[in-house]
Amino acid sequence: MHEVERYVGLMSGTSLDGVDAVLAEVTTGSAPRLLRTHYLPYPDTLRARLLALNAPQSDEIHLAARAANDLARLYAGAVHALLGEIAPASVRAIGCHGQTLRHRPADGYTLQIGNAALLAELTGIDVVADFRSRDIAAGGQGAPLVPAFHAHTLAHPDIHRVIANIGGIANITDLPPAGAVRGWDTGPGNMLLDGWIQRHRGETYDRDGNWASAAEADPHLLDVLLAHPYLHQPPPKSAGREQFNLDALDATLGQAGHTLPPVTVQATLLEFTAESLATAIREECAGAREVYVCGGGAHNGTLMRRLAAHLPGLRVATTAALGIEPDWVEALAFAWLARQAVHRAPGNLPSVTGARGPRVLGAIYPA
Repeated sequence: MHEVERYVGLMSGTSLDGVDAVLAEVTTGSAPRLLRTHYLPYPDTLRARLLALNAPQSDEIHLAARAANDLARLYAGAVHALLGEIAPASVRAIGCHGQTLRHRPADGYTLQIGNAALLAELTGIDVVADFRSRDIAAGGQGAPLVPAFHAHTLAHPDIHRVIANIGGIANITDLPPAGAVRGWDTGPGNMLLDGWIQRHRGETYDRDGNWASAAEADPHLLDVLLAHPYLHQPPPKSAGREQFNLDALDATLGQAGHTLPPVTVQATLLEFTAESLATAIREECAGAREVYVCGGGAHNGTLMRRLAAHLPGLRVATTAALGIEPDWVEALAFAWLARQAVHRAPGNLPSVTGARGPRVLGAIYPA
């Protein structure tokens, strides 16, 4: 008998833009079916507080705890808006990724905040959270976690596909028809692009890459960026603001010895994302024929064109071509991961994260 259940997935990523919320119907043995979606942007004040918490500061435990409570209230608001007239009792569980403040698998830990206990209290629905820690405890990177969902939902029996998620950080899932599924963070996605345009133009992101398209990339700066040690480490690996941030970019620009126009830096950062992602696909995903992009970067037409230019002969499209709009893939993945946890089924792929074996991911907070 095929059991049908409903799950909510909540995703707030390193871009710090807001909360993606989905309601999914999950049937045993089948791909999840997307029923409803909702997006709730972060208030500017909360975004600033969360960004500040990505670096050590005085009294940060207290500040992080208060931010976690505010996030839980925001998540609860997103869930209520998503469900509308649907009774919370009809939802089996919420899968909540939380907001990453630190991701340091080399030190044996990762930290996502969001006060899952308060979220369960406010919604009346069981909450599954802290998905990454179990994989790290088993010797893995704790990221990326969505490749297991990609393999379950988007793989093709005969066609070698790559799923590329371009959020704050870019990551890929390699889905060969035969052989192990692999996945890792390739480097920066939108993080540097968003931070640079916020600093210089007061905008939260470069719509369609229009600003970046107004200039040419600087070859010298691009070469320096592409020499980043992380890019040359073999997978499995994962990255975050620890590796790619504006402070490091400022140091790189200072070492260059000359001043570039801000628009030239933006164009170079876009090329950095496109080329580092494409290089990972060319060098590590031999035989791939199709690349499907999800995440916010899928809406950046300039970035999509540059990615396609670096991957001649491959079909480059968004996951909409596979039936899932690119904005909702990650939230849908965490709805599915919640289902895996509830049913005590593994949610990680050791071939992706490097963990010692399959593990049930997440801690359950009963309503």
